[in-house]
Amino acid sequence: MSGKSKYPEQFRRDAVALARSSDRPLRQVARELGVNHETLRNWVRTAEQAQAGSVGTAAVVVDQEELRALRKRVAELELEKDILRKAAAYFAKEMGR
Repeated sequence: MSGKSKYPEQFRRDAVALARSSDRPLRQVARELGVNHETLRNWVRTAEQAQAGSVGTAAVVVDQEELRALRKRVAELELEKDILRKAAAYFAKEMGR
């Protein structure tokens, strides 16, 4: 990709927001803004990929937190199971006397 864009970042963000919110064809929005429709299409695509990437990252963090909580819960349940197994064995022995 060539260095610096001739369009300011704020203009590109506004153009993407307009293209997403408009019910007009992308080509028409681009024409009204004075940019090539492929340029606007690339901006929209880049914004969608960036948004998907940030959503994906957030989902990974949530998944990791959920996995950590589930592992903790499994450890607690295994401890409870061991305690109950020992108690059952103890009471079975006591009833057998």
